[in-house]
Amino acid sequence: MSFSRRDIRFPAHIHLWKWWFCGLLLLATLLNYMDRLTLNLLGVSMMEQLSFSKQDYGHIEAGFAVAFALGAIVMGFAVDRFGVYWVYPLSVLGWSVAGYLTGYSTDFWSLFTCRVVLGLAESGNWPSALRATQRLLPPEERTMGNSILQSGAAFGAVLTPAIVQVLVPESAPESWPAPFFVIGALGLSWVALWFVTVRAAALGPAEPSAAARAALGLTEHIERAPLPRGLFLRRFAALVILVITINACWHFYRAWLPLFLQQEQGYTQSESNGFFTLYYLAAGIGSWAAGLATLWIVRMGMPVHRGRLLVFFGFALLAALGVAAAFVPSGPWLPVLLLLVAVGALGVFPNYYSFSQELTTTHQGKLTGVLGCSCWLAMAALHEIVGYFMASSPSYRPAIAMVALLPLVGVAALLLLWGKNPLVRSAEAEENAYPLRAPTASGVDSRFGVGAVITIKEGE
Repeated sequence: MSFSRRDIRFPAHIHLWKWWFCGLLLLATLLNYMDRLTLNLLGVSMMEQLSFSKQDYGHIEAGFAVAFALGAIVMGFAVDRFGVYWVYPLSVLGWSVAGYLTGYSTDFWSLFTCRVVLGLAESGNWPSALRATQRLLPPEERTMGNSILQSGAAFGAVLTPAIVQVLVPESAPESWPAPFFVIGALGLSWVALWFVTVRAAALGPAEPSAAARAALGLTEHIERAPLPRGLFLRRFAALVILVITINACWHFYRAWLPLFLQQEQGYTQSESNGFFTLYYLAAGIGSWAAGLATLWIVRMGMPVHRGRLLVFFGFALLAALGVAAAFVPSGPWLPVLLLLVAVGALGVFPNYYSFSQELTTTHQGKLTGVLGCSCWLAMAALHEIVGYFMASSPSYRPAIAMVALLPLVGVAALLLLWGKNPLVRSAEAEENAYPLRAPTASGVDSRFGVGAVITIKEGE
């Protein structure tokens, strides 16, 4: 007798709760990006008001990136050690306060300091969120859950231009602090919502004890087979390449595309903000589309990993349309191409997160932190290089074309390095392996903290 993850059944209200929880992750990511993007949308006005240069702007982005990288390591260990329940809301509180204080900046150094603190605190979002979706969702649903939380980046960016437009009209650039105050204050309401709707027991450790497995009569078939060391290192290397390439594409557009449109394409701040509302809406659609496409393909019978890889490749191709966007003249085709790029640039993220969740369960926070550190150190170098390049170059176009191809480099890394695990009977068995939560003495699953009854039936 053997069991598989699909043999576990939860009551309907538990199923609804886990998707509500994914909605909370969406809101946290939304706030994360609202705090982050306000500076990018107000970059031109703030350069004039606070008297700093394009190269200084690059230093600020690099400082944020280095802080995010270092914070990712610390937050990753903290999440695995202390759990999501406390680390996540404290992280949101920290970045909300840092965003609020940004409104009091008076020069380059005070702004730089606020952005560094913002980066340290915001780094807690991804280790917390990915540890949670890994434990609450089975493999076939994880990409959808990751799509929901990642779409917060886009939907937060949809709201931010509207807030900036209302609070900082072009006739009053000196009012730039107002959006930082408003967005920073919103984080407090999320923290309250977290403690009202989430129980600590819902986010405890994932691994059941040997005694608990024996009590359920589970065999090793249901557990994730440990990866051989060589294969683990190969997959880790693939993930490092992947996280750097997709983030370089996404964050280059986040930080520099508003300046490209305003300084090289002749967009006004109002026109740029209007376009970016559509840009990030398209990105959010791309994130959800990636999750839905993966879920549909897997339910049609394709193995989970293969379905994820196919969807990832499709969205990487959309991101590569940035090569065409870099060289078309200003006109109707430019925004159309950039909107398709937005769909692809964010649509690659949900499956990247799912790939990373295949490596470990016990140390997901640490893994996410290390990958985040690798990513943001690379982003720091990217922004420094771009800032230096733009200080002496009249055009953003070559850089736009180069970063558009980076997600395809990530596809190549997956194809070359991922490989198959020889310790399991088949690739599908590896993909569907999922660690069960230990039952309590009363026979309920304590992962949810709300009395979810586990029903085990015989598998194949």
